Formats: sequence, C-alpha cells, structure tokens
Amino acid sequence: MRARLAIPVLVALLVLAFLASLAFGELRLSYTQVLSALMGGGDDIARTVVRDFRLPRALVGMAAGAALGASGVVMQAFFRNPLASPGLLGVSSGGALGAVAVLALAPATGFAAATLWALPAASILGAFGATGAVLMLAQRGAGTERLLLSGVALNALLGAGTSFLLTTTAGHFEVNAQILFWLMGGLESRSWEHVWMGVPAIFVACLLLLPLGRAMDLLSLGEQSAQSLGVDVRRLRRHLIILSTVLTALATAVGGIIGFVGLVVPHMLRIAFGPDHRRLLPYSMLGGAAFLLACDLVTRTFPLGLRLGVVTSLIGGPFFLWLLRRPR
Repeated sequence: MRARLAIPVLVALLVLAFLASLAFGELRLSYTQVLSALMGGGDDIARTVVRDFRLPRALVGMAAGAALGASGVVMQAFFRNPLASPGLLGVSSGGALGAVAVLALAPATGFAAATLWALPAASILGAFGATGAVLMLAQRGAGTERLLLSGVALNALLGAGTSFLLTTTAGHFEVNAQILFWLMGGLESRSWEHVWMGVPAIFVACLLLLPLGRAMDLLSLGEQSAQSLGVDVRRLRRHLIILSTVLTALATAVGGIIGFVGLVVPHMLRIAFGPDHRRLLPYSMLGGAAFLLACDLVTRTFPLGLRLGVVTSLIGGPFFLWLLRRPR
C-alpha cells in the first residue's frame, strides 16, 4: 500500500519544493505571480526574476539532487552496503581538484574567466580522471574490497591536492573565497547555460539506469547468485560505475561539493518503501530532487550565510549517526 503512494507523494513534494523555490528569495512572490510568470504573463520584474534567475537555479538543483540520489542507490547496490555514497570512488574529490585547479590558476592564466564552461569542464575531467585511476589501481584485485580501498586512498590524495592549492591562493582573497564557496556547494548565479550543460545529460543517464533495477536486485543477492540467474555481473558493474560517475560528475560540476544527498535520500526511502531497486531508483531521483530544492530554499530563506553543502551536511551528519546506532 505504501509503495502505491510513493510516487504521488514524492511528486507532490517535488512540485511544492519547485514552486517554493520560485516564490521565495529576496523578492517574495506569490504563487499566482510565479505561475503567471512561467506562462509569460505578469509584470516585467516578476517575469525576469522567475524565468531568468530562479527557474534555472531550480532546474539545476532538481537535476543535481536526482543525480546524487540515483548515484547513491547505484553505489549502495554495487558495494552491497546501504552506507555507501556517490563520492566513494573519488568522483567528488576528483571534480573538486579539477575545479579548484582552474580557480587557483585563474589569476595567472585568466582561464577560468575566459569561458563559463571552464570550471564545469575541469570538474568533469577531474571526476572521470579520479574514477579511471581508482579502476586502474583496483584492476588486479579481486572483488569490490580492493576497489573500495583504492577509492579511500585516492580520496585522501585528491583531498591533499585540493588543500595544497587552497593554501597557494591565501594571498588572493577573492580567489580563496571562490574556492571555499565552491567546495561548500551552492546554486547561486546558476543560468540557462548551466541548465544546458548538466540537465539533459543527467536526464539521459537517469533513463539509462532505470532498466537496470532488476539486475541490481539480483546483484544484492551476491555475485554467484546473480550469475546463476543470468546476470552478466562484470558488464553490469561496468555500466553502474560509468553511469554513477557521469551522474556524480555532472552534479558536482554544476553544484559544487554537495554531500550526504546520495546517502540520506536512498536510505530513507529504502526504510519507508523497501529495497526493490526497480522502485528505489525512481523514488530516489524524485526524493533527491525535492530534498536538494528544500535545502537550497533554506539557504535563501534564513539570512545566516549558509551554503548548500553545509545544510545537507547538517541534516546528513545526524542521520548518519542515527543509522550507525540502529541495531540492523
């Protein structure tokens, strides 16, 4: 019965979060003004605010949340561990290093200011480079344990590189602030260019994931059981890693480092509606999108200077501790 209500409830929450993200901000708009602006009517100020500023931000937030939610489900199925997260293989750390490198070199090269695509492109390259390095390190190992340990080691190494670049910009206050803001995640100043560079690819990757739900269910039984039931485990794992990397890399490229979404959302939905990946994947996409929009709304509503990554961590940290205290 609860499973039947999942999609309507999640869609309703997403619609409410989407409309609220278009209505709330420095200029408070009514829902009537928002709907009128979306249809091309209303006064010029409301139409400009909604269509040129808040709508791209909301779409990017929805896409990033859906990507992180889906990637979290994939990693948890891949490692057969409900505490796995999208950044486990170094994707987020690699993306962070790529983006920070561009920002740190900006005063000398002007590369970051040359094009809007420079920062996301560097982040995506760093994310894919990190995943490739992890796979190479784990190539001669057996099972997922070596892959996991390689990801942990590379995460530490990439984090050290990011910290080093951060210290080199200590004399450039503006660049240093840009790096810190990016590392804490955020959807400020998102434009239609960010929508086109991230949303379509995330949408396609999510669609490609949906048919893999049944195979992920079989994988959760163990490799040998999955193979005996007709699953090509090596091919499935390869597809899962590629799609998870694409989703996490794109979410990082357009939103910065945003933690705990891929851990909190899938696990909450798994507790509420069960572990069936055929349902859990679309549930996590919808839930991740609604969750990230709600967190972004908090950063705009409360004048505390909160960053998006800080809000998700404030929610995800206690939730993670609660998971650890659960007997099962």
